Amino acid sequence: MIVDRPTCSVLLIDDESFSQDIVAHGLTGCVGHNLCYESSPARAVEVAREVRATVVLVDMRMPDLDGFEVTARLRAHPDTADIPVIVLSSEDDPDIKARAFAVGANDYLVKWPDPRELVARVRYHNDAYAMRRQRDEAFASLRVSQEQLAASQSALHQAQKMEAIGQLTGGVAHDFNNVLQIIGGNLQLLKLVGNLNDNAKGRVEMALTGVERGAKLAAHLLAFARRQPLQSVVVDPAHLLREMDDMMRRVLGPSAHVVTEIDHDLGSTMVDPNQLNNVLLNLAINARDAMAGSGTLTIRAMNADAGLPPEVPAGGYVMLEIADTGKGMPPEVLQRAFEPFFTTKPVGQGTGLGLSMAYGFVKQSGGEIVLKSEVGRGTSVRIYLPRSDAAPAPVEAVHSAQLTGGLETILVVEDEEHVRASTAGILSALGYDVIEAADAAQAVDIIESGRHIDLVFSDVIMPGPVSSLQLGEIVAGRLPDAQILYTSGYAEGVLVHEGKLDASLHLLQKPYHPEALAARIRHLLRRRERAAQEIKPASPPAGSSHLGLT
Repeated sequence: MIVDRPTCSVLLIDDESFSQDIVAHGLTGCVGHNLCYESSPARAVEVAREVRATVVLVDMRMPDLDGFEVTARLRAHPDTADIPVIVLSSEDDPDIKARAFAVGANDYLVKWPDPRELVARVRYHNDAYAMRRQRDEAFASLRVSQEQLAASQSALHQAQKMEAIGQLTGGVAHDFNNVLQIIGGNLQLLKLVGNLNDNAKGRVEMALTGVERGAKLAAHLLAFARRQPLQSVVVDPAHLLREMDDMMRRVLGPSAHVVTEIDHDLGSTMVDPNQLNNVLLNLAINARDAMAGSGTLTIRAMNADAGLPPEVPAGGYVMLEIADTGKGMPPEVLQRAFEPFFTTKPVGQGTGLGLSMAYGFVKQSGGEIVLKSEVGRGTSVRIYLPRSDAAPAPVEAVHSAQLTGGLETILVVEDEEHVRASTAGILSALGYDVIEAADAAQAVDIIESGRHIDLVFSDVIMPGPVSSLQLGEIVAGRLPDAQILYTSGYAEGVLVHEGKLDASLHLLQKPYHPEALAARIRHLLRRRERAAQEIKPASPPAGSSHLGLT
């Protein structure tokens, strides 16, 4: 006997109870079988589902329902449609057999078959049913695997595409920032020392406005590419949202309704507050445009630990949501929403960088961004930022930059000749004694020559054997009292670690305004003066003796 076959659950439908004894005796040699008897043919489907029948034996002649109707009912129900049905009949009539097969019977036995034949037929159909179920389960599993593989391939393709676009945009933004610095620096220098009339000053201001727009565009590109150095600190998102409340309402206009929901126990998160402010403001502007100036904007902030979307890894987060009641996005637009320069707005009404900037910033900050939208039902953007247990950093007052100079000596290190010339011209106009170096190696030669230098203003990415960081180490060793200020339009991998700027380094991003440059330089030089005063020996009190002399 074969004992390793699947368990056989046999259901007998027959109005004569003695048939149960005959079938039970005939199946004695069927190892591992279970026989269930039902006298009511009307309950055939119900009982077959209850006992999980793998083979059904149906008597042909019964008073209420005959074997044809029972077979037809079994075939009509999805749970029993594939169960093998063997019709038992006392008639060896070809027409009856043909009709039985026509309504869905798998086999036909004339009462009463030899036990060996009965066991063989039951076992055959039971094994075939088991193999069919295994095949169907394998196909279902394969179908799920194929769907998961297709989804993974799509996600990988999207990630690769976004990464490729990010690398391209990061490189473009770097060169673009240098070009903007040349234009903006010379315009600012012309404004400072050019003795321009009112008409010329107006033209210069218009050109500088264009430079400012270009700088914002480059900053958005770097944010998307995750190459924007972040000044991350622990912040209280609730405080930031409350500070932005009035601004949000002004942006949306009087026709829009703003609802703010902030958990009272909202946690802190480590993030660049200025960049987060820009992201939330851009999302609010997108919501305003989607609602055509009217509708409801919901700003929600809460702690998120459980029930996270599948895109968000397990952990503790602060969730910030901007949701609108606008027109929403169709699936084909939603799929491309984070791509830079992709926009559905008319020409001149959007750059297509708002969502891409948000995507890059959130990813670079170690978080996740989830976009949900449905046509006619609005859009929801949820930002998940890792929660921090540290106390929020104190909020510093923002002071307006003043165009002030000094008499100190500044070493400007820049490989781009036109950038270097315009920066040196601005600093000279502010009264500084300026020394120029075309690369870090030349700057080292100047330092080793013994020249007095108060501050080194150096580009980050330069050709040559000496890197900007090595130059910084040499300055710290040879000129311990000198300050160093870096500048770059693209500092990935040089000054930043995991997208965040080292707190001990000072970076001024290109393109920079003369006011910002002047303010940063004065700040560093004043800090040097304060440090020098703290270590200077105190003067002896008046009237005290020195070396015994009065």
